[in-house]
Amino acid sequence: MAAYLQWRRFVFFDKELVKEPLGNDGAAPAAAPASGPAASKFLCLPPGITVCDSGRGSLVFGDMEGQIWFLPRSLQLTGFQAYKLRVTHLYQLKQHNILASVGEDEEGINPLVKIWNLEKRDGGNPLCTRIFPAIPGTEPTVVSCLTVHENLNFMAIGFTDGSVTLNKGDITRDRHSKTQILHKGNYPVTGLAFRQAGKTTHLFVVTTENVQSYIVSGKDYPRVELDTHGCGLRCSALSDPSQDLQFIVAGDECVYLYQPDERGPCFAFEGHKLIAHWFRGYLVIVSRDRKVSPKSEFTSRDSQSSDKQILNIYDLCNKFIAYSAVFEDVVDVLAEWGSLYVLTRDGRVHALQEKDTQTKLEMLFKKNLFEMAINLAKSQHLDSDGLAQIFMQYGDHLYSKGNHDGAVQQYIRTIGKLEPSYVIRKFLDAQRIHNLTAYLQTLHRQSLANADHTTLLLNCYTKLKDSSKLEEFIKTKSESEVHFDVETAIKVLRQAGYYSHALYLAENHAHHEWYLKIQLEDIKNYQEALRYIGKLPFEQAESNMKRYGKILMHHIPEQTTQLLKGLCTDYQPSLEGRGDREAPGCRANSEEFIPIFANNPRELKAFLEHMSEVQPDSPQGIYDTLLELRLQNWAHEKDPQVKEKLHAEAISLLKSGRFCDVFDKALVLCQMHDFQDGILYLYEQGKLFQQIMHYHMQHEQYRQVIAVCERHGEQEPSLWEQALSYFARKEEDCKEYVAAVLKHIESKNLMPPLLVVQTLAHNSTATLSVIRDYLVQKLQKQSQQIAQDELRVRRYREETTRIRQEIQELKASPKIFQKTKCSICNSALELPSVHFLCGHSFHQHCFESYSESDADCPTCLPENRKVMDMIRAQEQKRDLHDQFQHQLKCSNDSFSVIADYFGRGVFNKLTLLTDPPTARLTASLEAGLQRDLLMHSRRGT
Repeated sequence: MAAYLQWRRFVFFDKELVKEPLGNDGAAPAAAPASGPAASKFLCLPPGITVCDSGRGSLVFGDMEGQIWFLPRSLQLTGFQAYKLRVTHLYQLKQHNILASVGEDEEGINPLVKIWNLEKRDGGNPLCTRIFPAIPGTEPTVVSCLTVHENLNFMAIGFTDGSVTLNKGDITRDRHSKTQILHKGNYPVTGLAFRQAGKTTHLFVVTTENVQSYIVSGKDYPRVELDTHGCGLRCSALSDPSQDLQFIVAGDECVYLYQPDERGPCFAFEGHKLIAHWFRGYLVIVSRDRKVSPKSEFTSRDSQSSDKQILNIYDLCNKFIAYSAVFEDVVDVLAEWGSLYVLTRDGRVHALQEKDTQTKLEMLFKKNLFEMAINLAKSQHLDSDGLAQIFMQYGDHLYSKGNHDGAVQQYIRTIGKLEPSYVIRKFLDAQRIHNLTAYLQTLHRQSLANADHTTLLLNCYTKLKDSSKLEEFIKTKSESEVHFDVETAIKVLRQAGYYSHALYLAENHAHHEWYLKIQLEDIKNYQEALRYIGKLPFEQAESNMKRYGKILMHHIPEQTTQLLKGLCTDYQPSLEGRGDREAPGCRANSEEFIPIFANNPRELKAFLEHMSEVQPDSPQGIYDTLLELRLQNWAHEKDPQVKEKLHAEAISLLKSGRFCDVFDKALVLCQMHDFQDGILYLYEQGKLFQQIMHYHMQHEQYRQVIAVCERHGEQEPSLWEQALSYFARKEEDCKEYVAAVLKHIESKNLMPPLLVVQTLAHNSTATLSVIRDYLVQKLQKQSQQIAQDELRVRRYREETTRIRQEIQELKASPKIFQKTKCSICNSALELPSVHFLCGHSFHQHCFESYSESDADCPTCLPENRKVMDMIRAQEQKRDLHDQFQHQLKCSNDSFSVIADYFGRGVFNKLTLLTDPPTARLTASLEAGLQRDLLMHSRRGT
């Protein structure tokens, strides 16, 4: 039980009399009544008001004359005659424009219930959709209270004889509604209220002596008795969802709250209760209390009078009195348009307008009632920004009072809204480090900390040397529970010397780079760093070996080399690794790790040989480096046996076929180390025969020079010429080698004899005896060639003479055609027939069938066409002036170029269009004669 005397009192409502507007067109809101020039006088209600209600934008009144009045927001009072005698009860639905009323049309106990549809009109008045008597049985009794469910399917009427009737069905129609007695008792019914919870509908029934609830949405209407004391008329109400729709019963000693199946909390509000009302989270009680203190701000000079009534507005959630005032003879309290309206017997209407939340909070701030302000703000559903502002002011207040522990708790509640630096600056003093730590911890738990906050918190832990708190902060169970920037924490812990904690964070949160930095640079634990790299996934292991491989190779070369071998072949993380096993075949580019072995040639050789053996398709850089390493070892080795072994290894590597695409690089390496066998092998592989020749010439290896010429002379004949020039320049006796070279030059006819003689003329040791055999053989061959040429010339002259005679005969003598058979069908010739000078004859029909042209012999045409094509080709090549000039300038042998073009007929006389007609005729005759000669020569042959 809560004693109201302990509750603080506030003035959270403004009280003002409602005034009438100047004109009918002026509409001043009742919640904020007009004042000043816009109002003329106080609003006065008609006399004889007996009952009141509100809803649907109007205040509704019933009087002793049977009239129902409506006061809308425009304050223009209207009414109509609802009953002949009086109106006793009204119930205005909030979700429907339906009004239920109880009144009397004749003297006696004859209460009538009327249902009004305010949206429809009947002769200017609201339409009455249903009328029925309100007597529960055969004996007449007075109606005490009335309530209607918002779904229009339930209506309950309470009577003074203790009975309650339930009207179930559509309350606006007779035929769809059924009335039955729900409750019978010995005490007058003073209050009714429907409560909807899901699909269940409860009806609260309160009498002067008890409180009960019924389930009216099912069958049999089960009843639960909630209490054995009740209340007077108008002293019960149903709260809103903020109080879980509890039924409020205001007794003289206490106010009770009920659920449908049990009694709830109880509040000790003294005084004789006259009216109980619920308004927007507030409980409004009008009571008569003779114990009003004369010193109360709400009393007047005649406060002890029995007509004085006290209206209190209670905030049950926050436990304070929001407003209290003294009124004279209150008729009822109504709520509409967001305000409370108090009707007094003199017809006046008092408006109670609630102050805005900010104003109420400022009033509490002035009294330093921050806790109450916080509770009020929450109940008023103030947004988070507004609450944070209150928490900040409360924290500032406590901080100014020296209560730093309490202040930091309030500041913690502002996290997410208030800038953290505002709080941090207040607690930077070393004596406040515990408070600062608490604030920063909460900031991190809410995942709102940045890197600077993490740094500051970890510095607080290290300054306090609180290892347990530090471990609790960093050792979270999962990644999702981390509320700080891990990298920043690692940096701070490393700087403070907490290496083990930094390593824990780095390992658990996969900050591999930081883990390795600490192990290698701070702790110098190279073995552990290498082990850690070995259990990383492939990509991380590869990148970290590139970054830290040199350091590891310097301190633990063998283990590092072993890891690199695995990384570059078929890498699998170690079994203790946390990640999944990589798919087979993951391997790094071994060539990229060669710089790591800069100061470790022994390990480098082992690594390169391992890669070349187990992975033949290794990058070319592996073989290049291995060759260079082997050549270096060979060049510096003094032991003959070891040197021979190294020589064999280098040659074997060169012959492996791995240097075909990088021939130049391998050659440079061999030349740098003067590796002669390798140089010669590469020359031969690259078909650099002249370089092989020059190599032997430089080393005066005569037999090798001859051997190179014999081995490669077919591919490059100029080798023999170079060999002859080489031996010709030698002053020592080289007759044997010169003779061998001359023999080959003579057999292949590689050089003119004169050039050979000129070449050997520079050598004083080369006498005539050296080239005697060569010259004799050469002269004999030339004599034989001269004889053959003379024979060929004579034959050509005889052939020319014969052709000229045939041409002359064709020109001067008649041609007799004696052919008796057709040259095509071999049948006897018959007229008409066709004869050609070549000697072929044809039937005319055979000629027409097989000939392509009337002027050409079908038999001779294929051969003649070949000859004509050759002539045309030569004619087309005549106009080659520019090409001829270019070749003449660029060629070393101008005579050969001229001879070639002369043979093509370039210099023959051309027939131009500008020549006279006789010239063209002569040219055509010559062409025809040439054709005849060709035909004749073909026939003759």
